[in-house]
Amino acid sequence: MSTSDSAYRVETAPRLAQWKIDSLASCTYRKSDPFKIGNWNWHLSVEKNRLLYVKLYPVISNLNKDQPPIASFVVRLRCSSGDCRSLVHPGVVDKRLKNSEDFVWAIETPLAGKFIINVDFINLKTADPNGGEPSSIWSGSAVQTRSSITTLSYLGRMLTEKIHTDITINASDGSIAAHRAVLATRSPVFHSMFSHNLKEKELSTIDISDMSIEACQALLNYIYGNIQHEEFLAHRIALLRAADKYDIADLKEVCHDSLLEDIDTKNVLERLQNASLYQLPMLKSSCMRYLVNFGKIFDIRDDFNAFLQYADRELIAEIFQEVLNVWKGF
Repeated sequence: MSTSDSAYRVETAPRLAQWKIDSLASCTYRKSDPFKIGNWNWHLSVEKNRLLYVKLYPVISNLNKDQPPIASFVVRLRCSSGDCRSLVHPGVVDKRLKNSEDFVWAIETPLAGKFIINVDFINLKTADPNGGEPSSIWSGSAVQTRSSITTLSYLGRMLTEKIHTDITINASDGSIAAHRAVLATRSPVFHSMFSHNLKEKELSTIDISDMSIEACQALLNYIYGNIQHEEFLAHRIALLRAADKYDIADLKEVCHDSLLEDIDTKNVLERLQNASLYQLPMLKSSCMRYLVNFGKIFDIRDDFNAFLQYADRELIAEIFQEVLNVWKGF
């Protein structure tokens, strides 16, 4: 890719966009290539005259005309030289964006040299055609749908009403009755337990001491096809651990996809650690980019220093190699 092409390219991660600009002449206008966040393609533009104007807007289309995004986001600007090293816009909450004039950030501080524009998309909503409250595009029922199509709808009733249950699962703080046939169908590990003369087969019990009763209930609700989105979100990490332990491939995939969607400064280190532990390269790469390429490592300096005390040495080496690679190119 030529230098001129790369000058207009915006890098993206889940809910994040980053545009690196090497330099701007005293009177210049530049518009980025389109980049996709959520359901829309977007542009960033900069115009330098007496002030520097930064604009964010969706690409004009039928979707944008009929269902313009209602966006909440924060824009940050970092520069390599001049009087200012970092600027942060106060933030935008639930603003309907239809054209290039709906969000304009006028910056009076003189800027020189290279600079980077980061956009953190906090939420994107669409209007209710019936006049109700706008709904977030990131709060759908994909998890419940994925669970439902891999099981039969009546299994949920079998679990909740304990119809002909024949196995007891002992969690760390309680027990739940279930059906060995259902568990064996969904997990090769459970299938092996019930197919050999192991204590699980003889005693009709399974000990899952590393899960709370609430997390264990969420696991069974997923297996039986009646998990709720909020319940899933509350127990994603425990469900990921169980999916890996009991070889439930579709649950592991759902957890991975969900964890990719809402990486932030509060959870990125935990997710990076789990991505390394459970061999999730895409989640690992996204966490690395969030920390290093988007500069979030500086926002959580204390937490990161604590993370260095217990994290895997190979993982720490990968992070610092990524830091070196990024600063070589800046």
